[in-house]
Amino acid sequence: MAALAAQAAPAAAATGPTLSVSLSVARHPISPDIYGLNGADPAFAAEIGMPVARWGGNASTRYNFKNHTYNTGSDWYFENIVAGPDNTVESFVKTNRDRGTKQIVTVPMSGWVAKDSPGSHPFACGFPAARFPAQDAFDPWDANCGNGRLNDTNLSGAVPTDTSIPVDASFDGEMVSHLVSRFGTAAHGGVPIYELDNEPVLWNATHRDVHPEAVTYDELGSKSTAAAAAVKAADPSAAVLGPSGWGYCEWVASGLDGCAPGADAAAHGGLNLSQWYLKNMKDFSDAHGGRRFLNYFDQHYYPQISGGKDPEANALRLRSTRSLWDPTYVDESWIGPGGVNAPPLHFIRTMKAWVAQYYPGTKVAITEYNWGALDDINGALAQADVLGIFGREGLDLATIWGEPQPTQPGAYSFRMYRNYDGVGSRFGDVSVSAASSDQGQLAVFAAQRSSDQALTVMVINKTGSDLTSPLSVAGFRGNGKARRFTYGPADLNSIVRGDDLAVRRGQVNATYPANSITLLVLPERLR
Repeated sequence: MAALAAQAAPAAAATGPTLSVSLSVARHPISPDIYGLNGADPAFAAEIGMPVARWGGNASTRYNFKNHTYNTGSDWYFENIVAGPDNTVESFVKTNRDRGTKQIVTVPMSGWVAKDSPGSHPFACGFPAARFPAQDAFDPWDANCGNGRLNDTNLSGAVPTDTSIPVDASFDGEMVSHLVSRFGTAAHGGVPIYELDNEPVLWNATHRDVHPEAVTYDELGSKSTAAAAAVKAADPSAAVLGPSGWGYCEWVASGLDGCAPGADAAAHGGLNLSQWYLKNMKDFSDAHGGRRFLNYFDQHYYPQISGGKDPEANALRLRSTRSLWDPTYVDESWIGPGGVNAPPLHFIRTMKAWVAQYYPGTKVAITEYNWGALDDINGALAQADVLGIFGREGLDLATIWGEPQPTQPGAYSFRMYRNYDGVGSRFGDVSVSAASSDQGQLAVFAAQRSSDQALTVMVINKTGSDLTSPLSVAGFRGNGKARRFTYGPADLNSIVRGDDLAVRRGQVNATYPANSITLLVLPERLR
């Protein structure tokens, strides 16, 4: 029996990396807007106090607020769809405004919006069978609407007026004026942020039935300044956000150049597309008395990893978050040496460097991102790491695309920062220095909470082993207890309130379970 008992005893936790926090070092506010989502279950949005939501995506490029109609583009057979009453831009604004959530509304900029269309099949569509009888695929529910491809090649010759009507920046001004008339200006509770379309360099793919031409520096620049001016004329108190590129190629190159600066860049001072975009917006500002026309420099960020959940994919998912900040991390996808051989991205820091050089004072945003596997604890670990990085690196706004469902592990990553105890308690709002001797094993983030001066420390165990690690907190000298909250594989349906941990002159020893997220809360009285 003694032998059996010995075999059943749990293995002792391994010694983990050392953790340190300094309350007085690297202090800066954490923007609450980094915890945003593009959409969310209403109860979950209320539970986490969702700070910001976005009306965007490919469908917003041709959304016509006058008839509530949009075009699905290449996402679904280029069809015009009349939005139901719960899916209009007005409904989006009202719903989020009523719950206290800031709204981002996308204004169209491609030059086309959806025309008046039937609300049921047969739909108006960009590649109708009557005009293109041979295509690779047709909508199973609408045999007239094709995917605009034949023999796996894009078809040409679509007629834009089959689905759309031409518009210019004045339409954006009308849209903003309409929303101001309904909800007031941004300064008086109306829409606070307008986005200048969505992933414009992909228009010649996602909306190729109306915009088959590759987007150039000049087209993006002129349309962006015109749309921004129209927004500001209709609501001077509103903020403008752009250019919202899809990923690496659009960060650095126009549609004409492809995936690296080429002739188009050379004709614009040799600057990559992001750099030139910022410079162009600043030049426009300078030419108009210094008035700001771009408030947020925004790009989308999708790590180029598989959505798999095998051990190799899981390990890469956790490593790849370093691409947001680490200047030594070489991307392991086609972006790195095996493909276009881009230098290390450290993307948030790169965005901030571009802003500092070309349009100082502009905030930075990532309005689409997703590390995947949000239905798995591995995706939850990555999401918690990303949210910690956003806060530490000083990102101003972020909204996840493909948000987790309320019962999925990824949703608990948001709860750990926004409602860890079920009664609305949150991670701190003033970031402070936090370091791990091995961030790949235990990632650590720390912030002080302004409301009660408590120190909150988030520790993410990215390994498959329990790890016992010492935490030293410079600035806390008293003795007492730290509260502990943990989310992990032992209970994927709740955040567990663990036993309090002893704090002795700023020292805390704790065991962090394998593949878990732990929050420690040190009260102000321990200082």
